[in-house]
Amino acid sequence: MGDLTVTRFGYGAMQLAGPGVMGPPADRDGALAVLREAVRLGITHVDTADAYGPHVTNELIREALHPYPDSLHIVTKVGARRDADGGWPPAREPDDLRRAVHDNLETLGVDTLDLVNLRLGDATGPRPGSLATAYETLVELQRQGLIRHLGLSNATPEQIAEAETIAPFVCVQNLYNLAHRQDDTLIDRLAARGVAYVPYFPLGGFTPLQSATLSRVAERHGVRPTAVALAWLLHRSPNILLIPGTSSAAHLRENIAGAGLTLSEEDLAALDTIGGTRRTPAP
Repeated sequence: MGDLTVTRFGYGAMQLAGPGVMGPPADRDGALAVLREAVRLGITHVDTADAYGPHVTNELIREALHPYPDSLHIVTKVGARRDADGGWPPAREPDDLRRAVHDNLETLGVDTLDLVNLRLGDATGPRPGSLATAYETLVELQRQGLIRHLGLSNATPEQIAEAETIAPFVCVQNLYNLAHRQDDTLIDRLAARGVAYVPYFPLGGFTPLQSATLSRVAERHGVRPTAVALAWLLHRSPNILLIPGTSSAAHLRENIAGAGLTLSEEDLAALDTIGGTRRTPAP
């Protein structure tokens, strides 16, 4: 991602907060242990946001991992806040974004944020509309030295094209998985430009029929269906990076092992029937 080199298998910290991504975890020591295990296992890409909790996941990351190893890159996002009901209302006015960047700097305990994703749309998905004012605010904070690299999250193709006319970004973080492949064309375009694509919700949205197909492939390999779904994403394109979340160190190790699964052409052909779109094999 730009001049950041990260492992293709990363870790998403959202699940470390309490229920509904609000408040502290029930097992604080367990949450700290998961973060430390991720780094011990060689993961160098941790995804977070100061809105998670709010503040909770960033504070856990700081407690568990600070001072951070030079190889570890923490990616955060701005553009939404939490309300009293646990909602995610947009917060993309310039003052909102400046405040969010400074909050992330403080709670993570750093002088510069490695990568900040601008979260667009709302909790239901991407929404059309110009990102210029919000993105230009982050570009100015980048010029001030508070942000190293920029990214986009929950973005439409039109918003991504608009951002390209304003300033470079190094990743796009959108909904994508084996069953929901609406960004296939976008992934190929970003891969050609050397821009990372980070799918969120990588294991959701399967119907019973799709799950049966997934389960048959998993049974052939003697692994869980989630392992196959993660491995498929890494096969899909070389620019895809994974950030599955978990609050369990054992589950984290399972996910890492599963992502290393090698899928055959027979496996990939069966899995392609789930999403119904073409596949671009990764080298």
